[in-house]
Amino acid sequence: MGEDNDGRPAFAGPAYVYAQVADDVERRIRAGEWGPGERLPGRERMAARYGVADRTVRRAMEELEERGVVEVVPDKGTFVRDLKG
Repeated sequence: MGEDNDGRPAFAGPAYVYAQVADDVERRIRAGEWGPGERLPGRERMAARYGVADRTVRRAMEELEERGVVEVVPDKGTFVRDLKG
């Protein structure tokens, strides 16, 4: 996944957009951009960053929770899990 001219990730290929967003967020977490226990940016900021709808980000966060990468806490946010354990 590259970036388009305005700095947002450019999505390509057959995967669902929410899965592509989830893949990119997971890649960034594993690269150390967000550490264990850290709160991810809110849905509106993530939607703007990726150029997608709020519900697409919500589904991406659900996917990451299913993968065990993040924990979604209602009314609090989405937090990175410790992936070393």
